[in-house]
Amino acid sequence: MSPGASVAPSGVITITTDFGHQGPFVGVMKGRILGRFPGARLIDLTHEILVHWPAEAGFWLTRAFPYFPAGTVHVAVVDPGVGTARDIVAVSAAGHLFLAPDNGLLAPLLARHRDAEAVRLRPQGLARLGIARVSATFHGRDIFAPVAAELAAGHCRMHELGEPAAPDSLAPAWVDEPAVESASVSGVVITIDHFGNLITNIDAVLIERFRLPLVHAGPHAFALRRTYGDTEPGQYLALINSFGVLEIARAEHSAAEGLGLGRGAPVTVRDRTQ
Repeated sequence: MSPGASVAPSGVITITTDFGHQGPFVGVMKGRILGRFPGARLIDLTHEILVHWPAEAGFWLTRAFPYFPAGTVHVAVVDPGVGTARDIVAVSAAGHLFLAPDNGLLAPLLARHRDAEAVRLRPQGLARLGIARVSATFHGRDIFAPVAAELAAGHCRMHELGEPAAPDSLAPAWVDEPAVESASVSGVVITIDHFGNLITNIDAVLIERFRLPLVHAGPHAFALRRTYGDTEPGQYLALINSFGVLEIARAEHSAAEGLGLGRGAPVTVRDRTQ
């Protein structure tokens, strides 16, 4: 079977970028999609990814896409190499389609979905969609948006866009998966949310075997609580958040500001019973 052939489009398109909301860039992408597929249902996943850091986009996309209907097309444009020789790839995984630059953004997804299929977009495939003249600096408008529209509308299939690629041939992740030891798990802060919570790449399943987990970040250590209200305002805690990953928080305050920690900060969970 050709890559992505079994995915029936739902008409839903999510968009993830590091564009922010200053300027017309997100809006123009949406306009380009609607120009080709007026019936598209567009969802802004986030446009507040740290600029030029695909790792954060891949983290959120991997954990958010299951909440969308099967057949959704997910477009992720965090692309510091735009206009260079880097490829654009389409990936089929878990009944969804993904479009992203081949810069490691989709590596977390591929690590969790070993049966994924991938295609590298090629000029011939784009030409069939009438995509020939593109800017060197805005592939979100000139390539990602029209391709997403055609896929979501069912006007083309993923395999028609280029040539198959082995998923393990795609660019590796910018951030390593957590290191798992008998009595510890080590990862990093991968993102910081609006509240200043430090969200790590350590999934709950990696530490559920620990009887008394203690979370270490820098010179600090935090007990694992159930929710923010289980401690007093201003106090720090660790918890498993709604996406099933470990985060460090400060009740009714910003943990990031209070601790002076940011993305990439190492975090280790140790079992105090060992």
